[in-house]
Amino acid sequence: MADDTMHTRRLPAQPATPEALADYGWVIAAHPSIPSRPLNFYPGTMRMPAPFVSDEQTEISLVRLARRPLEVVYLERHFRHTQAFLPLGGKPFVLVLAPPSFDDMPPPEALRAFRFGGDTGFCLKLGCWHEFPFVLEDDSDMVVLLRRETYTDLQRVVNDEAAGADLDKRNFRRRTGTSVTIDV
Repeated sequence: MADDTMHTRRLPAQPATPEALADYGWVIAAHPSIPSRPLNFYPGTMRMPAPFVSDEQTEISLVRLARRPLEVVYLERHFRHTQAFLPLGGKPFVLVLAPPSFDDMPPPEALRAFRFGGDTGFCLKLGCWHEFPFVLEDDSDMVVLLRRETYTDLQRVVNDEAAGADLDKRNFRRRTGTSVTIDV
């Protein structure tokens, strides 16, 4: 679709709370709604905020991100692992999400934006549509838990998209003819 026929939509970023994000995955934080239990052998407590799933080797990556325009260009989903994003250094970020579905592409009205503080991470449900995190400060470090095969799939770009057994990365803007920008 040509840019001159683009529809536009503004997406307000809402606070990232466990309740608001329940359809998309799990907040990773010391949030009071996540039960804790005593830690064996050591003083302290432990919380298990997310059931991480992967059917193959999973890698821990540390990425350093710079700010980019707050516009949704791509959406992707994973079928074999629950990807997680964990910020380091206390810098906030925004995630754009759509619920897991079997659809070829979620409709623009299904997208939601969530603003995370620098002390809160997120683990996606299997099949949850998402854009890679938007950081609000340059040089933001983030740990990304991702299946090894997915890294390989991301290298196979065809027509500005990538796909594989665990990856469906699509150009949302081109496929829907919709320009979605995020209001933080």
